[in-house]
Amino acid sequence: MIKLDKESVIGISALLVHAANIDEIYSEHEKNLVKDFIKSYIKDDDANQILKKAEEIENNSNQLLNYTNIIKKNSFDIKKDIIEHLWKVIISDNSIDQYESNLMRRICGLIYFPDKECAEIKLKLMKKL
Repeated sequence: MIKLDKESVIGISALLVHAANIDEIYSEHEKNLVKDFIKSYIKDDDANQILKKAEEIENNSNQLLNYTNIIKKNSFDIKKDIIEHLWKVIISDNSIDQYESNLMRRICGLIYFPDKECAEIKLKLMKKL
């Protein structure tokens, strides 16, 4: 099991919240997907508390770089897992708009994640829908 520290999980969760909010619809389903991400890294903490903190961070910050710097330092496997969670949130409403696509391109560029790999993750998840 790959681990991230609590601060990293909060920061990355804020990025997931940002991805969920980009289409201006932040659904209960999207909140649950963010909580799934939190629970996949932190077992003993309250996912609701971490989500609340992540939402506050996302509300007060327009700095994508703050979130991506956390991710950039991690292994390829962690980056891949995070990209997968981001896509789950984005495609959860069965549509991907230009802002969401643009966000994913920017994130991948900032964390040095290959576009091809990102596209494969997206396709794999879309097939599951």
